[in-house]
Amino acid sequence: MPDAAAPTVPPTPPVALAALLGRDDLGLRQIAGPRDPATVIHWAHTSEMADPYPYLLGGELLLTAGVHIPEAAGSGTYFDAYVSRIVEAGGAALGFGVAPVHDTVPRALVEACDQHGLPLLEVPPRTTFSGVARAVWQLMARARHTELRRVTEAQQSLAAAAARPDPVPSVLRQLAQRVGGRAALYAPDGGEVASAGRMPAAGAGVEVAGALAGLAAVVRPAGNGGGGSGAGPTPSSASDTVAGVHLAAYALGTGQGFVLGVAAARRDPGDHTIASVGAVLLSLLTGEHQSGTGAARSSALVRLLLGAAPEEVAALLGGGERWVVVHARPDGPAPDAVAASALGAVLGSPLVDVDGDVVRVLVPAGPAGRREFAAPAGWTCGVSAAVGPREWGVGDAQAGRALARARATRAALVRHGDQPGLAGLVPAAEAAAHARTVLAPIADNQALTETLRMWLSLHGSWDRTAVALAVHRNTVRQRVARCGALLSADLDDPDTRMNLWFALTHT
Repeated sequence: MPDAAAPTVPPTPPVALAALLGRDDLGLRQIAGPRDPATVIHWAHTSEMADPYPYLLGGELLLTAGVHIPEAAGSGTYFDAYVSRIVEAGGAALGFGVAPVHDTVPRALVEACDQHGLPLLEVPPRTTFSGVARAVWQLMARARHTELRRVTEAQQSLAAAAARPDPVPSVLRQLAQRVGGRAALYAPDGGEVASAGRMPAAGAGVEVAGALAGLAAVVRPAGNGGGGSGAGPTPSSASDTVAGVHLAAYALGTGQGFVLGVAAARRDPGDHTIASVGAVLLSLLTGEHQSGTGAARSSALVRLLLGAAPEEVAALLGGGERWVVVHARPDGPAPDAVAASALGAVLGSPLVDVDGDVVRVLVPAGPAGRREFAAPAGWTCGVSAAVGPREWGVGDAQAGRALARARATRAALVRHGDQPGLAGLVPAAEAAAHARTVLAPIADNQALTETLRMWLSLHGSWDRTAVALAVHRNTVRQRVARCGALLSADLDDPDTRMNLWFALTHT
């Protein structure tokens, strides 16, 4: 039966009993019980109770000096009952300390351990129980470090796989490789969409494959062809073991219906974490492609790449006739895809792009043609005027300049001025022709044009312009002086500055 409950042992990697026996400083020696290299212990516990069962959790190396053993134990059933209770409690092994109570390990104890299949270790007089416990914890810490490194490397490789052109197959391949088995993606109707890796040899038959598909149905939300039996909430994950193969299933997202199934020959402590990361990535990938908005955005991108005009695809993006472009820069480290998506969610648009240390977001302006929002905490934003799809490029340039101005003035948000004022009295075509004539001497030099634009917008501040353009203040002075010379203009004259600003706003 599938088991969705938490494991009874801690997530800390267990220690192989063979590794403990291999410690020369301890001098431990196995004198009874099976010598199985797969035997592991989860902790060490010392007890002199005649019945240690109530004090064991399972997986222990139980250490005892035999203080509890009565004098007549050798001729009775004491050791048989003692060892059977340890095995019944799930003890992994028994360590018997020689001296000061007993000179040798009682023969009847050796025989009982052989009979019940419990590994029995002889602890020499020079080795203390605390020394054995410390060695166990050292080995556990080392194993824990190794496992954490394995999980970290797996997370990184899964994230890289999700960024490939074929993200879903790549994530499944990487996951199957990391767990040493097979990973499969099941659709909401229960059919297998994609898979990678091989079914472990022990479960290569149809039985295990069917069991994995059945386990996927257990976690599939109600209304998607499985799960939701009405007996309680559907678990988000479940595990089972069939024919010696460890199976696990993970529901993707909230109510999506897609399920990730994993089959492996063994289940290491970090495998659940690795598979969970794969499930989260697949949730994002399948959620995007199965949603109507995700499909529409994909369609819009394809149409743009095939030559469609922006206004033809704008409707597919879920916005209206007007849009604003936002350029945002974090106060801390450069943004990644997760930070960009979170910013897009705050601004109300999934249309985000990470461009170096700047995130660009295309946001529908709404029925009023203007979006009012404040800069999210930790971000500096520049916002364009509301533009139509054909002017998306113009809005992008406006947002970039607004962000530069916001950084220079240390404002959280600067919006590009979309009110024409007196400039609206001049026909657009005439204003553009006038601007081309006035700025002709510097039109081919973008560095000069942008420096003059930023310097005028910041009221001639050398320092703020330098900050906005990320150049030295002397570079700003040289560029502005060059502009004045090429334009034959006195840049200290307010009328000249006004005319140049008018021209720059119409380029």
